[in-house]
Amino acid sequence: MSGRRPIIGITMGDPAGVGPEIICMALSRAEVFESAKPLVIGDTGVLEKAAAVTGANLKWAAVERADPGEFDPATIPVINLSSLDVKVHNWGRPGSETGRAMMSYIERAIDMAMSGEISALTTCPINKAAMKMAGGEYSGHTELLARRTGATTYAMMMAGKRLRVVLVTIHVALRTVADAIDPGRITEMIRLTDRALKARFGIGAPEIAVAGLNPHAGEEEMFGDEETRLIRPAIDRALSEGISASGPHPPDTVFYHAAAGKYDAVVCMYHDQGLIPFKMIHFRDGVNTTLGLPIIRTSVDHGTAYDIAGKGSADPQSLIAAVEMAAEHAGRAGL
Repeated sequence: MSGRRPIIGITMGDPAGVGPEIICMALSRAEVFESAKPLVIGDTGVLEKAAAVTGANLKWAAVERADPGEFDPATIPVINLSSLDVKVHNWGRPGSETGRAMMSYIERAIDMAMSGEISALTTCPINKAAMKMAGGEYSGHTELLARRTGATTYAMMMAGKRLRVVLVTIHVALRTVADAIDPGRITEMIRLTDRALKARFGIGAPEIAVAGLNPHAGEEEMFGDEETRLIRPAIDRALSEGISASGPHPPDTVFYHAAAGKYDAVVCMYHDQGLIPFKMIHFRDGVNTTLGLPIIRTSVDHGTAYDIAGKGSADPQSLIAAVEMAAEHAGRAGL
């Protein structure tokens, strides 16, 4: 294993969810250590409990800070930020205490990434309701990351080997989507996508498809004029800046062509437009990464899965892919 492997901070996520288990299962795989030096930010007691559930033969070493030395796969360093009582800790039962704990993991990891103590950040799933129980003011990871890093323009990309999608709007009601998109916002998302594909994914001349909003991309305004009035001007602006963007494409065909390799990413108008085709292809190995931050952040593409937490049946593949992507991007950035 190369000594130049980047240190990847892995936040444990909600202690009541599957985060501790997928960490145990992922870090039991030797291939994870081929590309990264994993450092967990979480709770050693809960990790030990998760190791027992999953049968992972791991040891945890509480540390104060990241050590750039060689990492031993048999002993995982942990920044131990909480000491939850494992006797009363219940899988699948979040509360204010677990909410405060998961918030502390994220905040510490962001600060470590900003200071350069870790090369990149990979997050395990959290729960928005648990954040509120803990008094958090954010609706999720992305908003907290943006506020704490000072980012003003950012986007969610879901990335896999065959398909990448970027969302113009994220968690908004479907009936409000048409009012939430505008040419400026769409152009910003195209720009962020272009920069990320070049800098982080190493694609020299990316091809970006932009999906329409309406069936058949409006069909010459028969089914809506958003394509003509909002989306096309944004694409024209991107083209004038030298970005290779095309569209608006009919949403029912663009993902097929992207998955076949014609496009490097698809900019989508709303959450389910992009995530339904993405998860159809990359349900197990998809990665959520945030564009526009001054740090590299990847995440699993699934939630806390309270219904199976503590059963040892969660799938660690998305976490493995997220750590490997974080390490790849950090290496490309020279971090």
